[in-house]
Amino acid sequence: MAMHYRTVAAATLAAALGTAALAQNVKVTPLGGIDGEFCPQDRALVFEDPNGTRILYDPGRTVAGATDPRLGRIDIVLVSHMHGDHIGNAHNAAPNAGSCDKPDMSVSAMPNSSAVNIALAKKAKIVTGSEMPPFFAAKLKANGGNPADAMLARFGGSVTVGGVRIATVTALHSNGVDPEYFGGELGRAMKEAGLAGSVGPATGYVLRFSTGLSVYLSGDTGITADQEHVVRDYYQAKLAVMNMGDGFSTGPREAAFVINDLVKPAAVIASHANEVGTVGGKVRPGSKTEAFIQAVKVPVHVPLSGRTLEFDTAGLCAAGC
Repeated sequence: MAMHYRTVAAATLAAALGTAALAQNVKVTPLGGIDGEFCPQDRALVFEDPNGTRILYDPGRTVAGATDPRLGRIDIVLVSHMHGDHIGNAHNAAPNAGSCDKPDMSVSAMPNSSAVNIALAKKAKIVTGSEMPPFFAAKLKANGGNPADAMLARFGGSVTVGGVRIATVTALHSNGVDPEYFGGELGRAMKEAGLAGSVGPATGYVLRFSTGLSVYLSGDTGITADQEHVVRDYYQAKLAVMNMGDGFSTGPREAAFVINDLVKPAAVIASHANEVGTVGGKVRPGSKTEAFIQAVKVPVHVPLSGRTLEFDTAGLCAAGC
């Protein structure tokens, strides 16, 4: 009988330790266009630190505005650059509106953007690099928010919000601001002249969570030496979110080179495919998503909308894989 009690006690302790271990994982939840799929417009990811801090990365067009029930609490909105498919110039009418290949993005978020509207509704910080913070500060102020909630993460430095350290890293990509965000005569004149506003270079990020996990967010970028010497050697990123849609950023082969030869993380989440990446939750044969998976030497996780993945301190998927 005593042996039975010891066995039960040991099993209970093991279960408790297992639960505690899971609690130390960083959760990543894609907020895409269609539940269980990886669609052309999918950009948005919610990262949740075990301490409760929640970060929305590039809300884009698939987060159905500030009232999207999938958002929950958001502490930080992180924006890589100002293009509409990342900042959110328009958005889905509701979660799952339309289809994967033809989403219903009929709701305009101009002149604020979804990033601003979500930050206002959630009383969240907007963290950006380069010269983007003054733009967001002005938008927050114009809508009754606190301009100080637009925070700068400068190249070569970092800021810590909610126990998560946010560092800005190089991304080679354009970063023009649509004149419709300005409005009025200035916006009309710029639009007629075919000009976009300048807020400096686009950015990528490395997030260091309270668990010690470092995550590289590539943003839209080409191949850079910084991906080896800064992201890998200095920040030691163990998990990467890599754009691989081609045309506007790295294609599957280039993105695979970044992962295999430069960053060398333990695992990678595919992003920004600009295609129907999955059908019925399965990778579509002949797709860029498939090409990326086949070319990469570490585990590739496809961000199926609404499916939460959990990653340990080594960057390996521990749940939801």
